[in-house]
Amino acid sequence: MKHEYNTKGTCSRRIILDVENGIINEAIFEGGCHGNTQGISKLVKGMKVDDVIARLEGVDCRGRGTSCPDQLAKALKEVKNI
Repeated sequence: MKHEYNTKGTCSRRIILDVENGIINEAIFEGGCHGNTQGISKLVKGMKVDDVIARLEGVDCRGRGTSCPDQLAKALKEVKNI
């Protein structure tokens, strides 16, 4: 299932997710620090949604109260509730 999530409080603007049966097939970040977001995308591919949420939720970037990894966790929580 494809899902788009508009981020809040980060340099990335949007995360496009492809999740099937609770497994992440793809996570694409639009904007942000390209190397970091590309790395996150590769690391989470094939992982269970719940495992990624548990690892990334609450990660902070420079005192913003959120980060690209945290926004990914929020996006995945939204996907779970659909």
